[in-house]
Amino acid sequence: MSNSKIFVDACLGKETPYTPVWMMRQAGRYLPEYKAVRAEAGNFLNLCHDPKKAAEVTLQPLDIVGVDAAILFSDILVIPDEMGMDLEFIKGFGPKFNDPIESQEDLDRLIGGEEAASKLTYVYETIKLLRTQLDERDDNIALIGFCGAPWTLATYMIEGQGTKTYNICKKMMYSNPELLHNILHEVTQVVKYYMEKQIESGIDVVQIFDSWAAAIEPGMYDEFSWKYMVEIADYLKSKYPNTPIIMFPKGIPAFIEQGKVYGNFDVFGVDWGTPMALAKEKLGDKYVLQGNMEPCRLYSKEATTECVESIAKTMKDGRHIFNLGHGILPDVPVENAIHFVKECQRASKRD
Repeated sequence: MSNSKIFVDACLGKETPYTPVWMMRQAGRYLPEYKAVRAEAGNFLNLCHDPKKAAEVTLQPLDIVGVDAAILFSDILVIPDEMGMDLEFIKGFGPKFNDPIESQEDLDRLIGGEEAASKLTYVYETIKLLRTQLDERDDNIALIGFCGAPWTLATYMIEGQGTKTYNICKKMMYSNPELLHNILHEVTQVVKYYMEKQIESGIDVVQIFDSWAAAIEPGMYDEFSWKYMVEIADYLKSKYPNTPIIMFPKGIPAFIEQGKVYGNFDVFGVDWGTPMALAKEKLGDKYVLQGNMEPCRLYSKEATTECVESIAKTMKDGRHIFNLGHGILPDVPVENAIHFVKECQRASKRD
């Protein structure tokens, strides 16, 4: 595999010596080394805006945990931030927009399309720096770029912050769907150009996160989220057909079970609430599957090994990438994360 990236090969459904593994949020608060760099940066947004420091924390999990791919360190909310919304990260609270979208007039004041995407220069500089640093290594590690799905971004833009009920954006969905579609359309256009510029800057694989997919009832998921994700994938595939695309919608087992997943992408990320056997039955013939260990199993090495072996058995004759079914949590012991990676590589090693 010396001339090939094992993770990219796996995304394209090619045979690999073992099933590669990475973790969502692998560059993050469970690593003391990450916390040290973030403290130097001053705050989370400063870290996102500093290419040198962002590249440093992107690479940390490669050497500390041993994962098979690096994922760009950034945040999904840099898009609405650069569209002109007033974003701040409040300690102990999380992200907050001080000017949420309530009307068409609010949407019209934002910057859209390629103009907004062009403002994210610090992200592209981080990628170029990472591309140089990764190319200097001899381990052929792939670099994953990412974005939030339009629906997930829109929920933050409308609610103004994280939410457990989604009542403000869902009120808009049912009482003013035209405005919601207008917001989703505008965000989709920015995301297209943003991901295109990430690819041009040097990423190998794209992942689109729909973290709040479960907020939408299954019968309306395609209309208000999935079709926009597919539109982004179609745009990218028309220009970069050889760049793998991963779709990760969290919490839509009914949508999967009903056979409603479609689109021109390569890998489907399976969340921990969706049985891998179900995903394999419904999607395994068409897409490579990624996932899906419950992140809290990382608190126990025994529980981790049990789940890894179960997933490896389920996916033995299928195309697969190991991952968690969502992001790693901040208080997971580093040694347990290392154990997970080693167990994935052991359990899936080809004879």
